Amino acid sequence: MNNKKNISYKLLRFWKILGPGLVTGASDDDPSGIATYSQAGAAYGLSTLWTALITFPLMASIQEMCARIGMVTSQGLAGTLKKNYSKPVLYLMLLFSFPAIVMNIGADIAGMGAVGNLLFPSIHAIFFSIVFTIILLGLIIFLPYQKIASVLKYLSIVLLVYFIVPFLYKQDWVAVLKATFIPTIKFDKDFISILVAILGTTISPYLFFWQATMEVEDIKQKKKHLVVNKRILHEMKQDVDFGMLFSNLTMFFIILTTGTVLFNGGIHKIDTVEQAAKALKPLAGNFAYLLFALGVIGTGLLAIPVLSGSLSYIVTETFSWKEGLDKKFHKAKAFYVIIAISLVVGLSLNYIGLSPIKAPIYSAILYGLTAPVLIAIILHISNNKKIMGKNTNGKISNILGFATLVFMTVAAVILVYMQLTDT
Repeated sequence: MNNKKNISYKLLRFWKILGPGLVTGASDDDPSGIATYSQAGAAYGLSTLWTALITFPLMASIQEMCARIGMVTSQGLAGTLKKNYSKPVLYLMLLFSFPAIVMNIGADIAGMGAVGNLLFPSIHAIFFSIVFTIILLGLIIFLPYQKIASVLKYLSIVLLVYFIVPFLYKQDWVAVLKATFIPTIKFDKDFISILVAILGTTISPYLFFWQATMEVEDIKQKKKHLVVNKRILHEMKQDVDFGMLFSNLTMFFIILTTGTVLFNGGIHKIDTVEQAAKALKPLAGNFAYLLFALGVIGTGLLAIPVLSGSLSYIVTETFSWKEGLDKKFHKAKAFYVIIAISLVVGLSLNYIGLSPIKAPIYSAILYGLTAPVLIAIILHISNNKKIMGKNTNGKISNILGFATLVFMTVAAVILVYMQLTDT
């Protein structure tokens, strides 16, 4: 009996530790991300499962640095950039971030709307997109920070549906293990494009800004001057590592689902997330289809506040405007207006000629261009004793951080080359 109580106590304590890291990791698996993973599974079966093992340590290392920067400086990443680097660098990040994040929001809203239409065919997708946008805007503006943080934390549980779906279909677990631990690389443009897309989807610049800022917001809510000691850093690292592990496991299971069900069913081309959901229905059954579709809506409700919030933090910190999800609307009007603009513009993109298929591609290009620069700056900040004091990077953090920089730089070069040469 005591053992059960101890286990329950430890699990409850661990759940309390989880926060910004879990939400950040879960928000990375947004509808446009799910579309990317579905494309990988449908086109190449289990061949890209191994990427989850690569992206996890890279993603976790950068997000941990961002979290540590937020804790030590009590500023978001944009505020730290503004204080310690030249303004052109910050403005360049803003220039690339705004359209990339807005297009990402647009793709996610479109995906949610289309899946809503699949579930209720008599109601047009536009209606669902508008309703979801209004609901999200209302929740972000009117809910206090603690409620928003709690809602986002519990919404992350939605991702568990993707852990269930693969087990509703017969799996060859020996093949799964081989594909997971023995990398497959095909030297053709389509396969390389998928690898680049997976890397760009998992390691996205908006996550860097959100992670640092949420650590600051977390400190504010605790209403105390945080002494950054080993225990605090250890708990933060647990949160970040678990969040990134959760994110990458979700990616793994989505690729596994589509890589067995769709690929083996002869469906090798998926352009949008609703196509993936629709294709699952006759092959895996109604329950798998329903879970997959509901997961898309749940992840959209989780990811869009993170996307719009990170954008608003970037802009308001850049221009020293009042900001924060902890503030009411009348005390941070610019902050909430930017969130509203990003949602409305994102919604409108789908009805002014920008294809929901092309929006993720364009945002991936912009993310790909900014990610290497941002990662280099994050590494520089994390190793700068004037900024970080005694909390600079350790050896392992630097090794993983520089590996991430190399991977993202190579990915950016390949992505840009392919787009320019149309190869």
